[in-house]
Amino acid sequence: MPRKKLPEPGLPQLPTFATIATAVRNGVALVTLDRPEKHNAFDERLIAELTQALLTLDAMPDVRAVVLLGAGESFCAGADLDWMRRMAAFDYEQNLADARALARLLQVLSGLAKPTVARVHGPAYGGGVGLVACCDIAIAAIGATFALSEARLGLIPATIGPYVVEAMGARAARRYMLTGERFEAAEAYRIGLVHDLAPSVEALDERVNDLLGALMLAGPHAQTAVKALVRAIAHRPIDERVVGDTAERIATVRASDEAREGVAAFLGKRSPAWVPAALRAKRKR
Repeated sequence: MPRKKLPEPGLPQLPTFATIATAVRNGVALVTLDRPEKHNAFDERLIAELTQALLTLDAMPDVRAVVLLGAGESFCAGADLDWMRRMAAFDYEQNLADARALARLLQVLSGLAKPTVARVHGPAYGGGVGLVACCDIAIAAIGATFALSEARLGLIPATIGPYVVEAMGARAARRYMLTGERFEAAEAYRIGLVHDLAPSVEALDERVNDLLGALMLAGPHAQTAVKALVRAIAHRPIDERVVGDTAERIATVRASDEAREGVAAFLGKRSPAWVPAALRAKRKR
């Protein structure tokens, strides 16, 4: 009987969660919001578990990308009703602690070192829109629907606000945050909340797989550096400080082992070492 493979000492391991499901396949981590009976709505436990899962995955060297998806009929329907009932009885300090936990989750997802992909189907409301906005790339099925409905409850989309405004722009955010109206996937694409549309859920998986294949062709350290670069230069004037910073960044990356391997592979007309074997074989055909 073969021995069971033990985890390598010192490497992070994913625990079992109650509200999310995780799996790592071919270098891709699938993180599934797994409360289908609640339409994957947020509560304090889901927020804590999703934060822990993302931090653990970010520290796992064999994970190249993270896909966020929802089980059942919805991506994420926002806040859980029972959670909202409990929050209604909170005082200011309790509400502040609760809000900071969600803000921390969004910060972790947005700042993940690895590429993140939102696979959106069905409703994505409230905080669900925030999750979509925090991911690097978002792809939606044409039947997906979106809403920032907080104002209809006398609330505001505060913790998700910076990410939503960044994704769709202040002008569109004003409209949908003020009205709380539902909008379709085509509108989400038009305003920049999602990058691509798929004609069906089945085609959505195919499109996500194609995207993951493209992500695997890029250097993992370069991708991390790209994310840091975008954060450093977005919405800033192209002044001497920014110009100097970008020069320093490329000089540092050029001297890295990964960059040397990438350039050598290009000149040698071969795939770089970080490309998975299955993709290397496919490219040779």
